[in-house]
Amino acid sequence: MGLQVIGSGFGRTGTASLRRALEILGLGPCYHMFEIRDRPGQARAWLKVIDVQPDWEGIFSGYESTVDWPGAAFYRELMEANPSAKLILTIRDPQKWHQSVRATIYELYRILPFWISLPGSPLRPMIRLLRSLIWEGTFKGRFEDRSFATGVFSQHNDRVRQIVPPERLLVYRVQDGWEPLCSFLGKPIPSVEFPHINLREEIQRSIKVVKAIIWLIRIIVFPLGLIELCLHLYRSSKRSHGNP
Repeated sequence: MGLQVIGSGFGRTGTASLRRALEILGLGPCYHMFEIRDRPGQARAWLKVIDVQPDWEGIFSGYESTVDWPGAAFYRELMEANPSAKLILTIRDPQKWHQSVRATIYELYRILPFWISLPGSPLRPMIRLLRSLIWEGTFKGRFEDRSFATGVFSQHNDRVRQIVPPERLLVYRVQDGWEPLCSFLGKPIPSVEFPHINLREEIQRSIKVVKAIIWLIRIIVFPLGLIELCLHLYRSSKRSHGNP
């Protein structure tokens, strides 16, 4: 059947809430960056997309919708591959968006130790994907420059409005709830409340855990390395003086 809904909004624009809302409306499973977080091996398929070798059927097999990165970066290609799909552009105030990303997903990426992406690490493909697609690709390594990053954000949203035919596009703030979403998708309004999912606290807890692990490793590894160095210097000194 292919994708019925394609989210073209960047992460931290209410995409987790939209994902859950689409699933409530029967348009799930919905692909989200969560899929790569939970199954890092999927990053390899997206790295091939970046190398212009997309396997959309393989990536989205079993999914009826997609929101958030990485799908949002390829909304044009996905729109062409799924001509009957509708597109949803989630938006929010650019300054608040930048502040939110800076304190959550960017901070988590920034503090990851270098060795987590070394050859052999199971997380290497995911880190490469985040770096090449988002932080170095979309934001050119300048995400911390607020003016530049918010400019990229606004330009992306403007391009979506220009490229996507109006009849296929909903520009949407998740605070607006069910009515505009259901009207656009031709779905009845559910009897349950619209899901408002904010992952800020969860991500910030993850940041604290990662920082604690890094410090623990430093506390353990550094003294061991220092002891080994001292032993090496001691043995070298003894050999230089002719002692066995």
